Amino acid sequence: MTQTTSAPPATWSPPAPTATPQNSSTSARIKPGAINAWFAGTPGRMRALMILTAVIAVLFGLAAAQGFGESDGALKRAEENTAQLVRIQGIHTNLVSANADATNAFLVGGLEPPAQRQHFVDSMTAASKLIAEAATAQPADQQALGALNATLLSYQGLIEQARANNRQGLPIGSQYLKDANATLQNDSLPLVTALVKANEDRVSTEFNAAGNGNIWLIVGGLVTLAVLVYALWWLARRTHRYLNLPIAAAAVLVLLTMLVGGTALANASSKAKDTRGHAYADTLALSRARIAAYDAKSNESLTLIARGSGDAFNKAWDVSAAAVDEQLAVVAVTNPELKDPWDKYKTIHADIRKKDAKEGDWDTAVDLSVGKAPGENAATTFGTFDQRSAASLKKTSDATRSELSDARGSLPPIGWLGLPIGIAAALLAAWGMSQRLGEYR
Repeated sequence: MTQTTSAPPATWSPPAPTATPQNSSTSARIKPGAINAWFAGTPGRMRALMILTAVIAVLFGLAAAQGFGESDGALKRAEENTAQLVRIQGIHTNLVSANADATNAFLVGGLEPPAQRQHFVDSMTAASKLIAEAATAQPADQQALGALNATLLSYQGLIEQARANNRQGLPIGSQYLKDANATLQNDSLPLVTALVKANEDRVSTEFNAAGNGNIWLIVGGLVTLAVLVYALWWLARRTHRYLNLPIAAAAVLVLLTMLVGGTALANASSKAKDTRGHAYADTLALSRARIAAYDAKSNESLTLIARGSGDAFNKAWDVSAAAVDEQLAVVAVTNPELKDPWDKYKTIHADIRKKDAKEGDWDTAVDLSVGKAPGENAATTFGTFDQRSAASLKKTSDATRSELSDARGSLPPIGWLGLPIGIAAALLAAWGMSQRLGEYR
């Protein structure tokens, strides 16, 4: 019988661990050392310089666009604010003109001359229309213009009461007229003066800002040129190739933009400065002269209405007349035709005061004031001054707006070409650096 030998029992061993696949996001994560390696050595420095030049070039394009946009915007706002200032001064002129009509017509007694009454109505209507236009054109002025409109309702109510009593020969009519004048002087005109001051400040601010666009262009351009020149110098030292045409072309593009754009901005700023010193200055002077002249005419009438107790009104006439003389001196060269009628009016006014205060001839003084006296009188000479100064004011205000518009039109379209120019310079700089990088691969 054969003995069978049994095989030893098999020993159990645990299964070999299987490799766990790494998470795809972990394997895709870039190690910090890879970034350092990308910027390591001469090729890495080239890459860094390529990024720097491209970014700086694009920033230059943005700076150029900002500079042109800032100057163009300042000139546009100066034009708009000048138009608003002319509107406000037109309101002022129409109000004092209407007041001069009302006070002068009051001297006639009874029913005032139809032409003078119509001029009063037209002046108040024009003032109301300008208030509405000004409120639409400049929201910042709306509150003050609303308050002004409310005071004018009170003024017109008092004027109508003065007219009604004057037609009936009632002495109380003169008191209503004085109250109306006080309402205009104390309530309405301070609001107008504040509006004029606010708009003059806005215009001045925009004129000052018209030349600021060059700062963006020059500073941005100099920084960009410095970076590009440094890139050319660095490449020349590292590669011993002394000119990189694409980078040099980028520098030339930046330089040309600075020269052409800087010249255009300087010319626009110079034109704005010239407008500010001539047409705009004449517009302000003529507006102020007309306002002061009408104020003087009102005070002349109020002095006569007061019949011997109008010393305060006569002193106010002196102040207003001095203001007219001062403003006419500003425009003496450009508008010499205004001096003669104004001087004649002042001479006749002196005769009016002589007749009234020294000779006691009140009736003759009134006739000289309202235009009943034969020959030259206060009404005719003042009317000539009014017509000539109105024509001159229109001419200078139109010239101001036209010249500011021309200054804007002289700016090249770099405002919207700035960014494309910057991108073009960036691409040229990147192309130039990539040429040298290719030599290291």
